[in-house]
Amino acid sequence: MSGAYVLLADGARFDGESCGAERPAVGEIVFTTSMSGYQETVTDPSYAGQLVTFTAPQIGNYGVSPTAMESDSVHARAVIMRAGVNQPDILGQEPGWLDWLTGHDIPAITDLDTRALVRHIREAGAMAGGVFPASVDEAHARRLIAAEPPMAGRDLTHDVSPATPLRVSAETGGGQGVRIAMIDTGVKASIVRELTRRGAEVTRHPRGVTAAELLDTDADAFFLANGPGDPAALADIVDTVRGLIGRRPVYGICLGHQLLCRAIGLETYKLTFGHHGANHPVRDLTTGRTEITAQNHGFAVLGPDGARTVDVDEPVRWETDFGAAELTHINLYDRTVEGLRLLEVPAATVQYHPEAGPGPNDSLYLFDRFIAEIRSRQSTPEPPESITA
Repeated sequence: MSGAYVLLADGARFDGESCGAERPAVGEIVFTTSMSGYQETVTDPSYAGQLVTFTAPQIGNYGVSPTAMESDSVHARAVIMRAGVNQPDILGQEPGWLDWLTGHDIPAITDLDTRALVRHIREAGAMAGGVFPASVDEAHARRLIAAEPPMAGRDLTHDVSPATPLRVSAETGGGQGVRIAMIDTGVKASIVRELTRRGAEVTRHPRGVTAAELLDTDADAFFLANGPGDPAALADIVDTVRGLIGRRPVYGICLGHQLLCRAIGLETYKLTFGHHGANHPVRDLTTGRTEITAQNHGFAVLGPDGARTVDVDEPVRWETDFGAAELTHINLYDRTVEGLRLLEVPAATVQYHPEAGPGPNDSLYLFDRFIAEIRSRQSTPEPPESITA
């Protein structure tokens, strides 16, 4: 191994050893608290434009596997670890984690004080930074970081959305007859898999698909996927979603949650250091249960009256362009909005990742709820015109 370092936009530097591709990588530096699922993490399209710091002490213990891919490529720009382990997978058919990163041309750094780095990010906020070989002069590294666009106001969906529609057949007959049209802004394979396992046929559409094109399909419902970047930069997709609400059921996860909320007239804002990990407690206000959830997002939805947090465990309401909306889920760490539903038209969202890829399985029931609600409305006539503000 050779020397390497992490440099943040505010000048903070953390030294370690290079264990991946020997080249610089810059972007927004964030941290995840997941203790496993490192391969799923870096192949999640929501991490496009970001460098991922793992808080778990050892990463790579069980190798890599084709079944752990959340997409067909690595989207995180670099990996930052306390101790990177190059253990081959348990069947010996795949390379070790560090060899795999190198093979994908992903810079990585180990033997770095990730505790100090994460504490700094928690206090100063997520910011641009980079991983650099020791041979890269720090002044040059600063120039590379300064040239990186901020995450706020950034549209990264063009990098992760398919160029043409992709149809994924149902795996079982349990939800036979359910057809879902998805606006694919960077969907994880686990989300599609959970829908098709329940018998739904899913068609992944490019992020530029129009409302007219989607309404012209035979879809029973529309699904808004996860993805990277700032929802406020996606005005064209928001306009598309506005044309869908009230026509057929609409559901959103993560970025899709934020896009649907903006489409009904709510606002979003950037979190200080985001929610990334698999240990976030969320209360489902519909059932009263507290679930441990997987999360990966840097933006959130403002509560009623523009508040950044909701201080009560009650289904508070917003007045929106499409009637009343009701809070359904709340984050118990920082009291941010984690989900809502519209009361006058069929639409609902959650901010977290119920597909658990990686993460706990507490929220998988939401996919059963999605399918059941779609099936219950299949015989409901479509309104002649979409609801407008």
